[in-house]
Amino acid sequence: MKRRVSRKIFVGNVPVGGDSPISVQSMTNTKTPDVDATLDQIRKLEEAGADIVRVSVPDQEAADAFYKIKKESQVPLVADIHFDHMMALEAIKAKADCIRINPGNIGKENKIKEVVSACKDNGIPIRVGVNAGSLEKKLQIKYGEPNADALVESALSHINILQKLNFDDFKLSIKASDVALTIESYRKIAKLIEQPLHLGITEAGGFRSGTVKSAIGLGALLLDGIGDTLRISLASDPVDEIKVGWDILRSLKLRSRGINFIACPSCSRMNFDVIATMNQLEQRLEDVKEDLDVAVIGCYVNGPGESKHVSIGVTGASPKNLIYIDGKPDHKIESEELVDHLENLIREKISKDSSDEASIIAKEV
Repeated sequence: MKRRVSRKIFVGNVPVGGDSPISVQSMTNTKTPDVDATLDQIRKLEEAGADIVRVSVPDQEAADAFYKIKKESQVPLVADIHFDHMMALEAIKAKADCIRINPGNIGKENKIKEVVSACKDNGIPIRVGVNAGSLEKKLQIKYGEPNADALVESALSHINILQKLNFDDFKLSIKASDVALTIESYRKIAKLIEQPLHLGITEAGGFRSGTVKSAIGLGALLLDGIGDTLRISLASDPVDEIKVGWDILRSLKLRSRGINFIACPSCSRMNFDVIATMNQLEQRLEDVKEDLDVAVIGCYVNGPGESKHVSIGVTGASPKNLIYIDGKPDHKIESEELVDHLENLIREKISKDSSDEASIIAKEV
């Protein structure tokens, strides 16, 4: 795939756009004034792989809390602002790494100028967020219902405000809950601006349905080379959003984090319980951040072929299963010992690879 050429901006120390890796985001759902709970969720999101986290700042109490949260957070924070430009100014004073606003709903021109000027002075980018569920009334009347042209017109009107103020350090999202509408809208706007695009299917649904919608919509755009950062919007634990985001990027070989399991869906040919084995392995190895390909195949039909192309593989057989190491048959193991054995092999492999890499770096130095 050929990636769309976009302008690079920085959200804290995370580059977005240009040739930067596609970053993964989520948003806290704690009450922002509950500083401890919000920080705890931010840390969990960071541990799961979040590059950037968004925090809502709807009022002064939340703004006061944001000061404290920002000081303790190790991951860049986007302050989510709607309507009240004073909350944007407060978040800027608190050294937010990005401000999420729609310039058109901040208020009169002097208020917009004040926010943009503060962002300029502090080197803080803006995220413009257009959503099919909150289109301006004039566009609802003009188009009758949300469509791609309406979303693009809304986006360009907000962008025009920023560009009149000579502010180009922004990224844009143009989301809908409808997959086809989202895809069409991003494809249209991608040809009209050079700024980074933040991808998402808004209000995608619960964990299962939302994951499917997001994978289809974002996958189509990413395969087009469109997208510089993404958020999976799920009615679920925000940590799930990070995991799904990484899974989408990993499946397209755009980024990699953690273990890439190649596992058969299982059938009557399997010689060990593939489903139970995978459930246990995924649960036990959630802490692994290093890249590793592992094949878990229940029989000899596809097992040898898949195992020859991974770091660690298992092919189901009777009476014992065959373990592959670095693509070569190595030894056999009983099914009852398989999960513990595979976990140990994986952790030993990661430890050895890390040690080898450290030795190479030391020699180069």
